[in-house]
Amino acid sequence: MATLLSQRPDIRTLDITQFYSANPAERAMFIENLGKSFSEIGFVVISGHKVSNELQKKSYEVIGKFFSLPEAEKIKFEKQGVGGSRGYTRLYKEHAKNTSVGDLKEFFHVGVDLPEGHPLEKVYPANVGVPQIAEFDATLRALYQGLLDLGCDLLRALSLWLNLDEEFFEDFVILGDSKLRPIHYPPLRGSEPAGAIRSSEHEDINLITLLIGASSPGLQAKSKSGEWIEITTKPNEIVVNVGDMLQRLTNYRLISTTHRVVNPPTGNEGTTRFSIPFFLHPVPEMSLAPLRACVSQSNPPRDPPTTAGEYLSERLREIGLT
Repeated sequence: MATLLSQRPDIRTLDITQFYSANPAERAMFIENLGKSFSEIGFVVISGHKVSNELQKKSYEVIGKFFSLPEAEKIKFEKQGVGGSRGYTRLYKEHAKNTSVGDLKEFFHVGVDLPEGHPLEKVYPANVGVPQIAEFDATLRALYQGLLDLGCDLLRALSLWLNLDEEFFEDFVILGDSKLRPIHYPPLRGSEPAGAIRSSEHEDINLITLLIGASSPGLQAKSKSGEWIEITTKPNEIVVNVGDMLQRLTNYRLISTTHRVVNPPTGNEGTTRFSIPFFLHPVPEMSLAPLRACVSQSNPPRDPPTTAGEYLSERLREIGLT
């Protein structure tokens, strides 16, 4: 059984202004530390970004209003037949890959707004608006774009670390199937299914995940030695982790780390928790075959070839959304 560390000794905090610096040494240092972080633990904490405190605060305000609606109102925003990829998903619906016990969370998905007439309109479901809550749609669209911009910058830095062209990921992710997921973890009532926790241990599906600071603790990552590391951030820091797609693409050179959100400790069962992760996905046709530079005689391809769309469909079935 994994033990728990109270600190985050292996998780670096990096200032992304170094990547924007005109000083080549500072830029190179950021790139090297980002690559090391993703290859050693799969997590990093980013400071110095452009996603404002005001936007983050407003985002938590509008999602708090949404999740406080009666259940009968919230389910009006469920979109059938799309695997939960847009709109509302109710409590217990999603579960981790290797369990059938539903997670103690409900969430809402916002995706990309495509240019009118774009071919991907036939692939991506339309977003679900919530006009009843003032500024809900505009605020979450703004947060989506801010986190996408930051994610693209991180992928540029990572491309350089992998000795790729700096713009390698650009065309794959600008109109990718990324999702902003406001999550509500309600207070525990004592009637939850046996073994249920807020988010069972899992790995993310996508390329990278960006998470603005949650409203209360609970996020933990598992180290290579099997210890659970408590992940906490200072105000305006953003947690970023590698997803399975990037792990496959780099033939496990970068690590998609197991993580979870645990239930509040005894005495705090009535605590409500909100968080807003952004899952950065590429377009469905992107190949996840390992990069040539990440394959060698000593490290042959570990996974069969697939595309991002095929892999996403497979994983959505495994976690109960399709």
